[in-house]
Amino acid sequence: MKSICVYCGSNSGNKPVYAERAIALGTRIAKEKLTLIYGGGNVGLMGIVADAVLEAGGEVVGVIPAQLVNWEVAHDGLTRLEVVESMHERKARMFDLADAFVALPGGFGTLDEMFEMLTWRQLGLGDKPCAFFDVDGFYEPLMAMLDRMVAERFLHADQRTDLWHGDDIDALFSWLRAYEPAQASKWMDEKRRRELR
Repeated sequence: MKSICVYCGSNSGNKPVYAERAIALGTRIAKEKLTLIYGGGNVGLMGIVADAVLEAGGEVVGVIPAQLVNWEVAHDGLTRLEVVESMHERKARMFDLADAFVALPGGFGTLDEMFEMLTWRQLGLGDKPCAFFDVDGFYEPLMAMLDRMVAERFLHADQRTDLWHGDDIDALFSWLRAYEPAQASKWMDEKRRRELR
């Protein structure tokens, strides 16, 4: 593992602990000698985690759509900033650059990006680890929703457990480095899958 992509809010949230944990994660990424891949912004948790990596001597690569550069939210102090044409291109480029994906708290964009990576992995389009770095229980309701998806047979139990969720940075990095992708099929009913062919 040489790089880690962090998805997170372009706002900072309403609790100081969000920024505190973003700084802790960024500092640890630099300490682990990993390159941060992220959305290229200088606002919210995005800017905070990027600045933490840089201040700890690490490298940061931002990937940002041209529209957001024009809104003047691009970080101008990164190791490298790549400007792309669309959000779709941004997600694909970040996937290519990163060896793992971690979500800090955020909004629609954070969930969109992480769930696309989870979907690609489910469909066999990638096998990179995905983790939710929780802060103050932010992601606990989401984990309960994933558990319900399993209970209602919309999600394979092995794919549910094939992601990490927690608030311990040591445990997070141990899991990322030891990760082996689950081999579970997307299909809950193999007979039904064959009938659909």
